[in-house]
Amino acid sequence: MKHLPKHLRPRRRYLAVAIEAWPDADLDRRDFQRSLWFAAQNLLGDAGSADADLTVLQFEFADGTGEAIVRARRGCTDDARAALACVDEIGDAPVGVRVSGISGTVRACEEKYLRGGSQNPGERKVVFGDARRSAVERDGLVDVRTDGAFAGTTELDFE
Repeated sequence: MKHLPKHLRPRRRYLAVAIEAWPDADLDRRDFQRSLWFAAQNLLGDAGSADADLTVLQFEFADGTGEAIVRARRGCTDDARAALACVDEIGDAPVGVRVSGISGTVRACEEKYLRGGSQNPGERKVVFGDARRSAVERDGLVDVRTDGAFAGTTELDFE
């Protein structure tokens, strides 16, 4: 079967997405795709979500941070950004999702907007709530483990 000529191929845009969750969250591509489709269907309806054609092409997540590349049709990037903004949970883990940038090719998207996991979270002990606790630090943010969960803090919140 022959490929379509370039001028007849569908035009796509690629969104670089930054994902942040608690350090103990376990997320995978399938759960992110399901959450994205669910958010798009609720926001845009069946016809709108089918028109946007949101697909997760790449997904990496470790130690509370991750990144993904989401494909959308050209002209539907605003709808894709709105659907991504509606994703507040992947699986059972609460997440923060941010669009880092939009590009016309996957390669340009990777080169311009994705870091490739350059963040290395560090663990340390802090005093929080009159008790010594373990914490995970990344990019100036500190997540303190409290009774089986995490509390998001900054340097000013503990001694």
